[in-house]
Amino acid sequence: MAFLNFPDKFAWGAATCAYQIEGAWNEDGKGPSIWDTFSRLPGKVSDGSNADVACDHYHRWQEDIRIMAELNMNAYRFSISWPRILPQGAGKINAPGLDFYDRLVDGLLARGIEPFITLYHWDLPQALHDAGGWPNRDTASHFAEYARIVAERLGDRVTKWITHNEPSVVSLLGYFTGEYAPGEINPMGTFQAAHNLFLSHGLAMQALRTTAKKPAQVGIVLHLRPVHPATNSELDKAAAWRYDGVINRFFLDPVFFGRYPEDTWKLLEIIMPKIQDGDMEIISAPIDFLGVNYYTRFVMRHDPDTMLIQAVEAPPAESEYSGLWEIYGPGLYEMLTRIQKDYHPAQIYITENGIPVPDGIDWDGRLRDYRRIRYLRDNLVQLHRAINKGVPVLGYFHWTLLDNFEWSHGYEPRFGLVYVDYKTQKRTIKESGRWISQVIQQNAIDPDPGPPFFPR
Repeated sequence: MAFLNFPDKFAWGAATCAYQIEGAWNEDGKGPSIWDTFSRLPGKVSDGSNADVACDHYHRWQEDIRIMAELNMNAYRFSISWPRILPQGAGKINAPGLDFYDRLVDGLLARGIEPFITLYHWDLPQALHDAGGWPNRDTASHFAEYARIVAERLGDRVTKWITHNEPSVVSLLGYFTGEYAPGEINPMGTFQAAHNLFLSHGLAMQALRTTAKKPAQVGIVLHLRPVHPATNSELDKAAAWRYDGVINRFFLDPVFFGRYPEDTWKLLEIIMPKIQDGDMEIISAPIDFLGVNYYTRFVMRHDPDTMLIQAVEAPPAESEYSGLWEIYGPGLYEMLTRIQKDYHPAQIYITENGIPVPDGIDWDGRLRDYRRIRYLRDNLVQLHRAINKGVPVLGYFHWTLLDNFEWSHGYEPRFGLVYVDYKTQKRTIKESGRWISQVIQQNAIDPDPGPPFFPR
């Protein structure tokens, strides 16, 4: 089969998150975040761990940049720790925190790797949570000031900016189910938190565009999943559409249309947010690009005992890690073509895409994570298919560069292209890393899965 070629100047890289890799949780003036607090609560993290050290990226960033260069990456998406810059979330600036990211940006550029900066990847300063967190409207203004401070320091070199990573996870898992920090079960605050996240996005866009010395291209990253009915029954179809409204349309519509979906609002009216005049105009100011995080789909069945739906578990044969999710490559094509048809973003980046597999180093020092390679190939084929359909995708970021702290799952899931021995901090490039480095070098993918012994 012929190779599938990607567009010229396609961005190829990996994505990481400050809390998950940096460590140095209280060094050089950094303040505590809600995840520093949450991970210390009994039972909140499955293996009882935290990210105090994680991958020690704060001290080993130069080695990690060398690995990116070895893998031929030309872009790197990383987040900045808000409490490392502003230990109290506002007020006094912590100069050593800015200095760290200053060095990181210079190190990337010296290797020809373009930085894509995410300003918020879930590590709200604990002081701001104590003042009300995301349900408190004041947090949006503090976030905009934080964005201005970072842009003032780094905006002479950085042009790609992401305000938020996955506001759906922040609001739904942080304030509705309590599975993630800050661990609240607060239905009345859930969608107010989401609205204030969007408001802070709009305010931060203004700050970035007026402060950065180089023209700032600004976007937001959303976690999007196709939602399919378990059967063709009208009840299951209705259940799937309701859930799609909660996890997809509620987070797409305000950014592109300046409104929340009417059916979702009516369904959950009692817990919908309070909106002030002018909010939606700020929220829906045009973005330069949309970041799409895609992992899998949801399959929904009507449940008469719940207001929404229940998920149908994926068949065990299709679950890659302890039933965490189903492997479903076509969902990436489906989601991208739907976004293009319904929302018409000017540019799209795949900002996360990956899978955890039970990695281990073999006797000869190699790490043969063939199932990850299969996942990558299947998803990149679907991505190429979407680009051929006219979807304006300009880059792909694998989740993630390094094995890391995976939130409430601790250190057991390994998503990285690079294996990390957490005791020694030794890095070992996996076969998937070698494989994707060839894809990047060629800017093309061989869709042939290989000989019969290639693991399925």
